[in-house]
Amino acid sequence: MPLGAHVSISGGLYKAPFNGRTATCEVVQIFTQSRNQWRTKALTHEDVVKFITAQQETGVKVVCAHDSYLINLASPEKVLFKKSYTAFLEEMNRCNRLQIPYLVMHPGAHVGTGETKGIDQLARALNRLLDKDPKGQVKICLETTAGQGTSLGYRLEQLAEILDKIENRERMAICLDTCHIFAAGYRFHTRKAYHALIREFDNVLGLAKLAVIHMNDSKKECGSRVDRHEHIGRGAIGAGPFGFFMNDKRLAKIPKILETPKKSAAEDIANLKVLRGLVKKGRRLT
Repeated sequence: MPLGAHVSISGGLYKAPFNGRTATCEVVQIFTQSRNQWRTKALTHEDVVKFITAQQETGVKVVCAHDSYLINLASPEKVLFKKSYTAFLEEMNRCNRLQIPYLVMHPGAHVGTGETKGIDQLARALNRLLDKDPKGQVKICLETTAGQGTSLGYRLEQLAEILDKIENRERMAICLDTCHIFAAGYRFHTRKAYHALIREFDNVLGLAKLAVIHMNDSKKECGSRVDRHEHIGRGAIGAGPFGFFMNDKRLAKIPKILETPKKSAAEDIANLKVLRGLVKKGRRLT
């Protein structure tokens, strides 16, 4: 089962697989550039070679990147939108060069224009971006959100509406974040509730579109619409429900990535140990 965490690229992109190995990861997620700055250092051929070689050496695969937190492709503000568009195109280019298969993005926030206009603007931007990158291999993963503020993507139907407006749907996928869907009001605390959630996801979006799962507990209660991650088992979700994800054979090949708080690899190691401990051999859910 591909299980891992978001890891640092401090000291160079090629450090990520080594950081992942230290944290006992099979797979990792990274930022390919600063998460909170518009300007970034150019990617060199040497950077690419060292990055790919590091994955081969460690056996730890970088399965996805997360885009910058500054990007908002649903923003009505022209200057911010232009910066976001340019930055996201660069994110796509970097993932293509680094051979990272998935680029996870928050759908953005409409900032008062309304969800319909925000979704329309986001979809137009994504269509333009994919047209700019016709030979690219990276798939864009829309991440489920908590619905904090004017954020889009806190309902599965919203994500489906966005996908319906994309011309090249083969280049689109979904990232499910357990903290975010819980905060948005989706419950999966019992086996019955979990199966209902997965059935709803399949009916609305299709399980074939699920490419990445972010495994995060939540500091806040279900339906709070507040995005605050917590260590596995220490939040309002609790450890038990994560066992449903870990034992569902339909999700066995989907990368599961921690984004829990940490100061060192020790926290990732501890959280991954909890998740691995929930796997019940020979008792996979169907």
